[in-house]
Amino acid sequence: MSRRFPLILLLIALPLWLAASYGARYGFVEDAQWVGLCADDASRWECQVRSNLGLMIHFQVLGWLTLVPAVLAFFVPGRAGLGLALLALLFGVPALVLYNASFAVFALVIAGLRLVRAPRGI
Repeated sequence: MSRRFPLILLLIALPLWLAASYGARYGFVEDAQWVGLCADDASRWECQVRSNLGLMIHFQVLGWLTLVPAVLAFFVPGRAGLGLALLALLFGVPALVLYNASFAVFALVIAGLRLVRAPRGI
């Protein structure tokens, strides 16, 4: 396995995760059909998920779930820091797409800086 394989895998996975996030935004959050369906029968599981997603957006849960591991990753050395930075990327892409850009922008920059930082031994 090449040393660049994880980087290539990340560069493939991030656009796919971005596309899935946009699919959730435009197909589930902003689609007008759900407004009518959920107004008629709010007890449907899809409506409950949509409602909880709206609350997560309102209270900026995804933004905080991105910011906390990104800041921790910047200070934690080694593989644990890399893992935290990847976790921040995992939550950061949907946070940007789902209206939590104020926290997610800073968190993604911090996580990206952590991912490209050279190891301390070099």
